[in-house]
Amino acid sequence: MAPVTSQSSPPVTEGIPPRGGPGPGTAFVLVFGSSAAVLVVEIVALRLLAPYLGLTLETSTLVIGIALTAIASGSWLGGRLADRADPRRLVGPALGMSGAVVALTPALLRATAERAPAALLLVASLTILVPGALLSAVTPIVTKLRLTSLAETGTVVGRLSGVGTFGAIVGTVLTGFVLVSRLPVSGILIGLGTLLVVGSALVEWRRRGWNSTPVLALAVLAGGLAVTVAPGDCDQETRYHCARIVADPARATGRTLVLDGLRHSYVDVDDPAVLEFTYVRAIASVVDAAFPEGRPLAAHHLGGGGLTLPRHLAATRPGTRSVVSEIDDGVVRINRDHLGLRPGTGIDVRVEDGRLGLRRLDAASLDLVVGDAFGGVSVPWHLTTAEAMADVRRVLNGHGVYVANLIDHGGMAFARAEVATLSATFEHVAVMGEPEDIGLDRATTPSGGNLVALASDRPFDVPATQRALDARGTGWKIATGHDLTAWIGDARPLTDDHAPVDQLLQPYGPPRSR
Repeated sequence: MAPVTSQSSPPVTEGIPPRGGPGPGTAFVLVFGSSAAVLVVEIVALRLLAPYLGLTLETSTLVIGIALTAIASGSWLGGRLADRADPRRLVGPALGMSGAVVALTPALLRATAERAPAALLLVASLTILVPGALLSAVTPIVTKLRLTSLAETGTVVGRLSGVGTFGAIVGTVLTGFVLVSRLPVSGILIGLGTLLVVGSALVEWRRRGWNSTPVLALAVLAGGLAVTVAPGDCDQETRYHCARIVADPARATGRTLVLDGLRHSYVDVDDPAVLEFTYVRAIASVVDAAFPEGRPLAAHHLGGGGLTLPRHLAATRPGTRSVVSEIDDGVVRINRDHLGLRPGTGIDVRVEDGRLGLRRLDAASLDLVVGDAFGGVSVPWHLTTAEAMADVRRVLNGHGVYVANLIDHGGMAFARAEVATLSATFEHVAVMGEPEDIGLDRATTPSGGNLVALASDRPFDVPATQRALDARGTGWKIATGHDLTAWIGDARPLTDDHAPVDQLLQPYGPPRSR
């Protein structure tokens, strides 16, 4: 009796690739491209989610975890399918369906975030998991097609695994250093989706057996059209942010810089003396009390945003030199193109990380350092530690002052830890905010928001600072001495070795009536 042969997968002849299977070059392109695409989707998805979930360690961990789940499940599923069905029929659909999902991702995520935020995590997970799993299935499928002999199993598997890893590296580097800085994230994903559908069409054209590519091409087109009407679009995509400029209907020259959906700065392009945000007025109050009126200062700003305070100092203290460390060159361009930043104002904006910028400054060279750098609602952790504060102290002269904008809610665990860090570094420390938030009104539940911490090696004139706060209409109080010690409680200073800023921070709280 003749043996029964499976009709779904023709037998492999020793030393000859399966009929219709990819050659070595095609196999390398498929594995390299699909692996690179997984990492592009992962990195860009993080940027899409940042405006709604914040650019925090938790958000990054979530996206990385979903991407790794997709890679693991796709590799496992692709291997099983390749053994149970004709692998030649699997590559094209995997590329095409993943391309359609990728192209639709920007519209899906933004529409969900605006209209059904409770479902955002589910939709985000699926838009990463589905294409990631389909693309990760390509490597084991192609490996199955390239295996022609047990004697070369190690060579084929190792070679294609290496090609896939190299593709993932290239996808990561290309996205982080090239694509994000030059293209909007929606453009990146729609372009990638288009390339995947084109790849699917080429694979199926060669195999001449699948006719659903037009349907997937329509999905890509729909994704592109949906992005044009989906909510959450940006005036400008920078390296780190979705940025918008919002005009103030009550002030013709007023502009608000919105980064990832959060109001970061308010600027009056014709009158730099206008300070809209309470925390900025509090920082200006510290400067008013600490230095004689009109005296020019040497200042350094960690974080630029709309450059509200550097403009204010230039206008009210002529001759002031402000150096600004702003990591996002796109934000700098917005200041020049839309917010009226001009040369010759005494403001020197440097595109650099704030911690690295501090290291390049001379010792005892500054009167004032302002900490106002944020990723979402969180201060970048490496700017909060005792080691970073030691560098701040190094660059301040004997009468210099450090002022930092902080945000926290609930138990104020992060804010208390940061003030504890300052207390371990400087001789004199204070914190300003709503009385219930800084422990001066224990009968009222803290609602949180902005706080301003100040530190120096010289004593503060607390009454003068309070008068300045009152004069600027902040409604804030200042806590020092025993009140501050009681508020800090058992909070531990942050260090480069242990700074769980994202875990300590409670970024949101109930709205406060003012």
